[in-house]
Amino acid sequence: MSLDLLEQSLGQLACDIPGATRTFHHYNLDFCCGGQKSLREAALGKGLNPLLIADALSTLQAAGELGHDWRDEPQALLIAHILERYHARHREQLPELIRLARRVEQVHGARASCPNGLADHLQDMYQELEGHMLKEEQVLFPMLQQGLGERASAPIQVLRYEHDQHGEALETMLALTDQITPPADACNTWRALYRGLVEFRDDLMQHIHLENNVLFINAMKPAR
Repeated sequence: MSLDLLEQSLGQLACDIPGATRTFHHYNLDFCCGGQKSLREAALGKGLNPLLIADALSTLQAAGELGHDWRDEPQALLIAHILERYHARHREQLPELIRLARRVEQVHGARASCPNGLADHLQDMYQELEGHMLKEEQVLFPMLQQGLGERASAPIQVLRYEHDQHGEALETMLALTDQITPPADACNTWRALYRGLVEFRDDLMQHIHLENNVLFINAMKPAR
């Protein structure tokens, strides 16, 4: 059974198998921006054993965990979910993460393990993400809600490109923070920062996945 999963795309597997995204996070596989890659290609690209990951996904399938399949939901409901669960949340998360990062850098900047430059990087991410979300809120989402999906290919192309840039920014964030791993003697502020970064990374990847692999694909389907 697990062999059948090897040639399926990460985006498809993330949609099909509840809990698959947790497995992809564990192996640091990009199912949002890199969602078009097959499991085999993505795993080999990271030097991982694709069969091991396919077996883990197969176990999840067999467990029959129930998940929310947004592909079957009305487009308006998915857009409302994205706005409430991700756009609003990112606007709460990033100012606090920037504040915490600045404190950690001010107090521990002399330590080799300190993520120096993280606060500025998060500030840049916030600025880029805010501009991106406004494009969705002011341009794409109204087009889709007015039934103009067939005219949305140009804005979707721009937004997919920006999603790739967000993915690269996440990789930089991981590099600055030793894959979001605090040192053993990290203070409470440092640990709170890294817990918040894990949540932000997971949220942003799920946000991009829902748009790239569900909303955009459905929007581009010809009307029946």
